[in-house]
Amino acid sequence: MLKLLLFCILLVTCWPLAIAAVILYPLIWLVLLPFRLVGIAIGGTFDLIAALFSLPGRVLRAI
Repeated sequence: MLKLLLFCILLVTCWPLAIAAVILYPLIWLVLLPFRLVGIAIGGTFDLIAALFSLPGRVLRAI
């Protein structure tokens, strides 16, 4: 709701900038999407490495 209110204020004060924001937002989102996917993959890799290092401790704790 707050984003809509801010957009309406921007539309009233500077409508060309508001129109440009509406047009450019999906394009910027598409450009940044591969970086998000790489971030998810790197995060998963770090989680896997952390799980591998903590596995012996979990096995010993279970005994």
